[in-house]
Amino acid sequence: MTGLVIFDNDGVLVDSERLANTILAELLTEAGLPYTFEEAVRDFMGGSMVSMRQKTEAQLGRPLPADLEGRYHQQLFDGFANLRAVEGVGAVLDHLDSIGTPYCLASSGTHKRIHTALTAVGFWDRFEGRIFSSEDVEHGKPAPDLFLYAASTIGVKPADCVVVEDSPLGVAAANAAGMTVFGYAAMTDPAKLASADAIFHQMTALPALIEAA
Repeated sequence: MTGLVIFDNDGVLVDSERLANTILAELLTEAGLPYTFEEAVRDFMGGSMVSMRQKTEAQLGRPLPADLEGRYHQQLFDGFANLRAVEGVGAVLDHLDSIGTPYCLASSGTHKRIHTALTAVGFWDRFEGRIFSSEDVEHGKPAPDLFLYAASTIGVKPADCVVVEDSPLGVAAANAAGMTVFGYAAMTDPAKLASADAIFHQMTALPALIEAA
């Protein structure tokens, strides 16, 4: 029986991945490291800005502009004015509420980014007090720290948790945490989520997967 469902945020709850990776690719290109949207998705989707900076500075051989993260978040938050929830996920949350299954959010994004996104789509009240960010742990995804911290804080054993992820980094983190993980492949190549316990393409399929876990 599932004791806790842990949702990723970007691309699972809020439809923000395309906007976020477009902005990031443009800023990296401007900084002297040409990136396409597809390459940004491949290299950074599901990861933190800290890990992005570490990887790109190693490629560049010099520091990125100090204000890159600030500019990224400003453009992202401006774009959140038109942000929408992922199609069908509201009904999934309604279903979990109806059967009494607790859920939380664990994201590589900052707390400010999470708050801004959830508020924009009307989900803040559904997750307030049960939100975990990579800012809360030493090592972000693909390390298991964030998911283990969320489970420990809420008081559920890792083996009783189900993680819903759309990125290879997130799936790897859930695997490392010893949790069941379902890969949402609406935007991600299913082959890159191959280590998930199940892969689904529409949110309408998720309640049955959770109940069977």
